Amino acid sequence: MAQPLMPHATASWLVDNTALTFEQIADFCGLHILEVQAIADDTAATKLTGRDPLRAGELTQEEIERGQADPSYRLKMQKEPDKATRTRGPRYTPVSKRQDKPDGIAWIIRNHPEVTDGQISRLIGTTRTTISAIRDRSHWNIANIQPKDPVTLGLCSQRELDAMVAKAAKAAGLEQAPQDSRLAGDREALIEELRRERETHAREAEAAHAAELASSSGQEAGGDRGFVDPFKS
Repeated sequence: MAQPLMPHATASWLVDNTALTFEQIADFCGLHILEVQAIADDTAATKLTGRDPLRAGELTQEEIERGQADPSYRLKMQKEPDKATRTRGPRYTPVSKRQDKPDGIAWIIRNHPEVTDGQISRLIGTTRTTISAIRDRSHWNIANIQPKDPVTLGLCSQRELDAMVAKAAKAAGLEQAPQDSRLAGDREALIEELRRERETHAREAEAAHAAELASSSGQEAGGDRGFVDPFKS
């Protein structure tokens, strides 16, 4: 069921300005009746500033009067709040990682010159002006920019980077060099190889330790056989 854009503030206004029951207000605002009771008793954490649903177009005066005349009546939303939509724009990057953007951009420019500034802008979340400045080395901090993999920096995922590079290569008519399927795609094979190497190292270490123990035991036994008690005749 649709609810007002600001349920608590709307409930506060309805409590103060209408004779609707708490149950009607709670039902319309999508709140528990005890929340409405708290608003009416001013026991909420803070005093809410009421929001007029009439001005917002969510209710009409006739609808309110109909509810006041019949406590069992349930108010109907006249106009649902506009849903928030994210506008198209640069990708959001946490503040802690924004200083890494130039390094990631420089890495892409160096390793994938076929990628356009627009594609980099969408992937990294930066402006084309910044990308152009790094590309022509006129960036104010160019002396301190070191190309680093944007995936390692946490600026994008490997899948996003691969998709962008593949798209740029296709648009430029370039064929991507074949990659080692074991290292790039076959994760299970790589894990199995590392497991075998670890087991081999463990066996070699165990064998070396056993040989060392055997050598120490042999030396002790040989020492005992060569010992002569001077007090025996």
